[in-house]
Order: sequence, then structure tokens, then C-alpha cells
Amino acid sequence: MSTPTKGYACHQAKGRLSLFHFERRDLRDDDVEFDILFCGVCHSDLHHVYGDWRTHYPVVPGHELVGRVSRVGAKVSRFKVGDAVAVGCLVDSCQHCQHCLNNLEQYCSEGATGTYNDLDRQDQTRTFGGYSERMVASEKFVLMVPENLDLASAAPLLCAGITTYSPLRHWQVGPGTKVGVVGLGGLGHMALKLAHAMGAEVTLFSRSPGKEEDAKQLGAHHVVISTDESQMKQVAASLDVIIDTVPYQHDLKPYLSTLNINGTLVLVGLIDKLEPTISTTPLIMGRRSIAGSLIGGIAETQEMLDFCGQHNITSDIELIRMQEINEAYERMLQSDVKYRFVIDMASLKEEQ
Repeated sequence: MSTPTKGYACHQAKGRLSLFHFERRDLRDDDVEFDILFCGVCHSDLHHVYGDWRTHYPVVPGHELVGRVSRVGAKVSRFKVGDAVAVGCLVDSCQHCQHCLNNLEQYCSEGATGTYNDLDRQDQTRTFGGYSERMVASEKFVLMVPENLDLASAAPLLCAGITTYSPLRHWQVGPGTKVGVVGLGGLGHMALKLAHAMGAEVTLFSRSPGKEEDAKQLGAHHVVISTDESQMKQVAASLDVIIDTVPYQHDLKPYLSTLNINGTLVLVGLIDKLEPTISTTPLIMGRRSIAGSLIGGIAETQEMLDFCGQHNITSDIELIRMQEINEAYERMLQSDVKYRFVIDMASLKEEQ
């Protein structure tokens, strides 16, 4: 029997989110149900609500969910009622392609199933996200949250955290590595914290002064104003990896010049064309690379959560009520948040 559930949904492009009643499926044998306590607010949520990407309405956003288990299916072995758990961007994948078998479900050859705005692989029903009371998902895609972490500020780890952790791990960041971070927002501030905890020497690139104190508190050893040619020359050919978190088109050329031989600039924020055109000269002359990275697989996401538990790393957040989500979106467009909104889902209980 399906479970009546309250959430907030948008019903048309650029519409406002409002109360929405829908059904969560009854538990399959391998399912975990949990009460959602907190849900992070990601720029991807805004893009789906605004119709910038292919959205099927009504859409219930939210892919940074944390809560506590309320029920488990008959064959579930890893979780029990009361456990602190989480779900990120994915709730399923084909689980038999080469990528899935290598714990890279985010690159599933058949297309991974998104936590919202997607179709369930078994019954073809629409997936609804974390702006809601409860979640039901396969045990394989549910993650354990270390109990020492604050659950509210742990929520953005499920997207902002893993989006920056995965490339840092893939490019083997550790002691002796010099890492640059472009952009100080939801992704950027997590990249600073994680790279610092991995033992790297960390540099933040910012277009405007005034972020030095915040950046250094978050883990940056250096702050470079990218519009200052003299400062950029001082870090020329010095960095091993750059994590570029900027979500809009911007000129990559100044940052390429700061990479050492074999250095890589990794795009994690931009899903668009590269403008202006990039000359291959700095790439060829220094064996430099431009790469991209997309979240992480389930095993790597659990590894990230465990790492954050060991180092007591969470996101810097502003906690909001569900009823404030439309205003939060407007503030996100103005970059008016340090550094991530998280919804206190207890506020949803006020709705009828």
C-alpha cells in the first residue's frame, strides 16, 4: 500500500513551489523508508523548477536528503529503524553495465535514475525528491551518515560535498599537492574544506577582494584575485589541480596559466559551452588538461561521508523553513547565501 506524503512542488516553468500531496510507494523487499529531517537546496533544483533543463511537472525537487529510518523491507540488512541515513542525486541505475560494476553509477551506460524528475526503473512512476516528508529508496542507494555530524549541515554533502570530493580523489590530491579552487559558493567552500583536510596546499581564486578572511577560515592557505595580473603571475605554473566551481560561462585562460606541467583544470559547476574559445597552446606546451567530473558513485559517496565524519566536516548553511523556499530561490539567483540553504522539514508539518 502506498503512503500519502506531503511535499512542495512546482507545476510549471518558473512557477512558485507550493504544497503538493502525492504517494510514496510501499516498501519493496530491498527498500528503506526514512523520515526526511533536512534537505539541502541546490542550484540544480532551481534549474529544474525554472525549466532551464528538461523538467516534467509537477516536480518535487531535492537531492540532498538526510533523516532517520522509519521502516525497512524484508530483505534489508544494512539499516535498521532509527539509523541516520541519506540519499543523494541517484536512487537507482542499471547495476550491470561496466560503469555500475565499477562503482561509477553516476556514469551508468543506460542512464542513472535521478532522485527527482525521473522515472522509476521498475514501475515507471515519477520520482519525487526531498522537499517532502519521507523518502523510499533501494538499500543500495541509501547512505549511512556518521552520528557525530550535525544532520542539517551534513545535507549538502550529498551533492556539493561529493561533487568536489570525487575529483579531488580521482586526481589523487594529498600532502604535497597544490590545489586551486575557482569560486566561493556552495561547491567552492566545500572544495576548500575537503582539499585542506586531505593535506593539500589550497589557493582560492576570486574575482573580487574581501573574501580572504572567510576563505582562510574555510581552509585556503592563499587567496588570489584573478583579475589582478600581478597576483596571477605570482602563481603561474604552480598548481597541480584546479577545481572550477563557477556555474556560468567564464574565461578559463587565466587559470590554465597557473597550472604546472601535467596539471588539470576540472569543471564541476559549468554545464554549458566553453566560451571564449580555448587555445590549445597552453595545453600542448605544458601537457595540461581540461576535464569534467560529475558527483560520485555510491561507494565513493559513502567514503566521502566517512571522511567528513573523521574530520568533522560539514557545509556552512542557512536553515530555512519549507515555506521560505521561493524567497530562497530568489536569493540564490543573487548569490545571497553563505553557503548553502537547507530546509528544516519539520516546518512541513504545519501544512494541511
